[in-house]
Amino acid sequence: MKQPTIRITKEFKFEMAHALKGYDGPCRNIHGHSYELFVTVSGKPIDDVNSPKLGMVMDFGDLKKIVRSVVVDVFDHALVLNSEMDSSLTVKLKESFDKVILLDYQPTSELMIADFAERISNELPSNISLKYLLLRETVTSFAEWYADENL
Repeated sequence: MKQPTIRITKEFKFEMAHALKGYDGPCRNIHGHSYELFVTVSGKPIDDVNSPKLGMVMDFGDLKKIVRSVVVDVFDHALVLNSEMDSSLTVKLKESFDKVILLDYQPTSELMIADFAERISNELPSNISLKYLLLRETVTSFAEWYADENL
């Protein structure tokens, strides 16, 4: 049998608050979401009969460790803001809360998913490719990232 290329997907959930600096709607205020992140990677199943991972593209547990360490554990239960927010406000927030993250971009789903793609890609084994991410912000709203559109 020809060695197939297979995609596998793992789903993650985390809670996060943010505010959009300068936005012309209610999302300029601090508010939270229950995010869902779907991570799809691609590779060839391991064909080494002596490997405990025989038949796997990648152990789902290994993928879970990577995504948790660079995305979920970082952003879960954090308040995420654009670093251009008023510094007197961000200093006060950091004095009062443990997890205030200042990003050098507007923390929209669109820009966060691009950031997540880079973070995850940098940690994957060389024989595994990140192919797709879906970041669901609400029941009816999500952003998607495709590798072939981001070469």
